[in-house]
Amino acid sequence: MRAPEDLSAFPYLRELLNRIDVCTLATYPPRECGIGTFTKDLVDAIQKFTPFSDMSVIAINEEGAIHQYGRRVRFVIRQDELETYHEAADWLNASSASVLSIQHEYGIFGGEDGEYLLEFMERVRKPMVTTLHTVLTQPKENQKRIIQGIFEKSDRVVAMVDVARDILAESYGVNVNKLCIVPHGVPNIRRIPIDQAKRALGLEGRQVISTFGLISRGKGIEYAIQAVAKVAKEFPNVLYLVLGQTHPVVRRLYGEEYRNYLLNLVKELGIQRNVSFENRYLTLDEIIAYLNATDVYVTPYLGPDQIVSGTLSYALGCGKAIVSTKYLYAKSVLGPGRGLLADFADAESLADAILRILSDPQLRHNLEEEAFRYGRRTTWHNVAIDYLDIFREVLRERSERYQPTEPEVVQPL
Repeated sequence: MRAPEDLSAFPYLRELLNRIDVCTLATYPPRECGIGTFTKDLVDAIQKFTPFSDMSVIAINEEGAIHQYGRRVRFVIRQDELETYHEAADWLNASSASVLSIQHEYGIFGGEDGEYLLEFMERVRKPMVTTLHTVLTQPKENQKRIIQGIFEKSDRVVAMVDVARDILAESYGVNVNKLCIVPHGVPNIRRIPIDQAKRALGLEGRQVISTFGLISRGKGIEYAIQAVAKVAKEFPNVLYLVLGQTHPVVRRLYGEEYRNYLLNLVKELGIQRNVSFENRYLTLDEIIAYLNATDVYVTPYLGPDQIVSGTLSYALGCGKAIVSTKYLYAKSVLGPGRGLLADFADAESLADAILRILSDPQLRHNLEEEAFRYGRRTTWHNVAIDYLDIFREVLRERSERYQPTEPEVVQPL
């Protein structure tokens, strides 16, 4: 007897209900990784449009790790073991998957700059759509070679902001005709009054600033803490929430060195009452609860080339007033009226922008409305539709490319 989820018995019904079997290569929960969170959100959203489809995942495990995955994960690659990439490609070719969705970030694949991915792609016979989570303006030669290889082997490549098109053409010399722009998705969030959200978290009477995500030195949290010291002179009840645990890779290599530095900085500045750390990996519901209670969301990141930020996307989706340093993604999505930009590694610049918002309720309201309006266009619902359109387009192209042609009929003279 067939299992209830075995839908191969109903091929016509599956076709009727928008069937498309998508396999995704990426990190995946419970591994604590931003790419993994993105992948699950995207796959969940696509599944809602294609309930009779088989959504599968090839998950990438970091060195020495074992994760208890759910049934969606069908194959596990060990990041630094090349033979597992070959085995995964062979498994994929034999599977029912219609198309492969690859989530690319140099650091999640094995080999120099993640070059094992290219060997995997070389063996795959399915249509491939690759999403780029990093596009460096000044790549090393090997990083450039890898992106060129991805473009060569992929049927389509996805980036999340328009600025990526120029960077890829100029710095990598690739054919950007394959490139599609699909924004980073955000949850469909129900806004609640900020006083109600603060009350639920015991934050009544506080001006709440927040930053969330996996913590590492590149986040620039120390500059936000120094900015809060200045803000606290005018708003003594300000509270900066640093939400999230240390990045697992950073913790494995350096322990809690950076977090301890931040804790000591708070003590040196005498603002223990104004800064609070939540040192754990937060659920989506917890993130939204904290964002709903936030007056100003801050991303003080130090890397100018950062072309994706899931945390900034979620703050937009929640309709928050945002202060950010001028990295590529922030400059792209925080257009006129959607946020304030500050200089890199500059506590004074961050503080001035935060003070502008806290001192001007009308400005804060306007920023919130513009951010929420933008976020509504980038819900996972809309992003899933864009990806499904791309998948169907490449499947149609593959079908037309390999469709046998009718032999030419020669009429007798």
